[in-house]
Amino acid sequence: MVAFFIPRAGDDEQGERLYDAFAEFAGCTPAPPRERVRAITFTADGTQWVAEVGEELHGRRTTRLLRRGEVVEHTETVTSTSRVLAIYPGTPFTVVTDAQPITSAPSEWANPFTAEPGTVTLFDRQLSTAQADERAR
Repeated sequence: MVAFFIPRAGDDEQGERLYDAFAEFAGCTPAPPRERVRAITFTADGTQWVAEVGEELHGRRTTRLLRRGEVVEHTETVTSTSRVLAIYPGTPFTVVTDAQPITSAPSEWANPFTAEPGTVTLFDRQLSTAQADERAR
């Protein structure tokens, strides 16, 4: 499992400050440590997307065509240059990325955006980032 982190945070304390600041920016409530979300899957415009903290948004889109009486499926991988900074649980969930207005990077996604998750993966509830670093050594 992965310990809680915020991309670009220098240490746990800065990560906590950024997590709270992103929640304020997004207009939502920060989750308690045991409920922090690492990743979600969701569907948007027929594409199954994955939003994972620290990673660019990516997904798979499957189209079906009827050709000569047979159904032909075509699956393609889709990506976005927007990197996920934080995900906040709620109804719906809120995803904050590194796109405008946080940085000058353009994106096809609003920032923040909301999504109804199909699956939810939480951060490891037992490890702090410092503990995870120690375990990796």
